[in-house]
Parts: sequence; structure tokens; C-alpha cells
Amino acid sequence: MKTRIMTTKLAAAAALALLLAGCANGGGTTTEESAPAGGYDAPSASSSMAAEGVTSLSTAETELGQIVVDGKGMTVYQFDKDTQGADTSACTDECLTAWPPVHGEDVELEGVTGEVGTITGNDGQPQLTLNGWPLYYFASDKQAGDTTGQGVKDVWWVLDPAGEPIK
Repeated sequence: MKTRIMTTKLAAAAALALLLAGCANGGGTTTEESAPAGGYDAPSASSSMAAEGVTSLSTAETELGQIVVDGKGMTVYQFDKDTQGADTSACTDECLTAWPPVHGEDVELEGVTGEVGTITGNDGQPQLTLNGWPLYYFASDKQAGDTTGQGVKDVWWVLDPAGEPIK
């Protein structure tokens, strides 16, 4: 069963943006707003983007158990140095190069049971959260099903469908 959600903050922001759009000249998205963050190819937030700007999160069965992946099957991770439920990420600078955030606003879920939300990531883009944990990719994961980030430095973990780290 697929579920499509838009986080509460984003729904309110969208309503405000529509209200303000009637007062502004011009419109649309600037190049700066629409350009992908980073500048590296794989994996990127665009790898999880489905049609019409929808990000997909689903589950996959792996040797680690059932884990959360994006719409292309790329594994997503949680960082122990983040504070669950906080509005910020502890991953900055070089960390973001190795662990790019999972971007998204409008989310389609399949098999994911934890609460999905967003924070403003350290790259300025909306970063998805699951069960209060900011979500990341691992740059060394090159194809769907890779879980090479699992347990890196004993602080990076895949998540189960409820958003609990699998350690």
C-alpha cells in the first residue's frame, strides 16, 4: 500500500507561499533553489525523486533485515551524532560530502511505518527525517541494495521501517 504525505510544516509553508505569490511580481523557482546541492553524481537526492517532485521511501529485504530505501532502492542511513527530533543535523562540511542528505518535501511511502518529516538540512534544502532522525545516503553505495555505510565508525546505521536504527 502506497501512502503519499506532505509534512505539516511544508503544507503550511506551501499555503503561505501561494498566498504571497498573489502579491509578488513574477514567480517560479530560481536556478539556485532548483539546483541540486553538492555537485557529485552518486547517489544524490535526485536518485530518489519520482515524477512531479515526489520523493519515494520504501523498504527492501537485506541481510540486515528489512530496511528503508529510496525510490531507486538506494539505502538511507541515520547518524548517531544527530539528536533525534532536533531541527538540525550534526553532519556538516566534509561529512556532507560522504553522507549527502536525502532531500524531499512531498513523500510517497510504501512499507515505511515511522513518522516522516523534514528539517532544513545543512545544505539549505529540505532534508527528510524518519522517526525524528535526519536521513542520509552514503557516497560509497553505488547501486541499489548496497549497505556499505552500515556501522561506519560505529555511528552510521540503516533504519527499519519504523525508523529505528539497526545496529
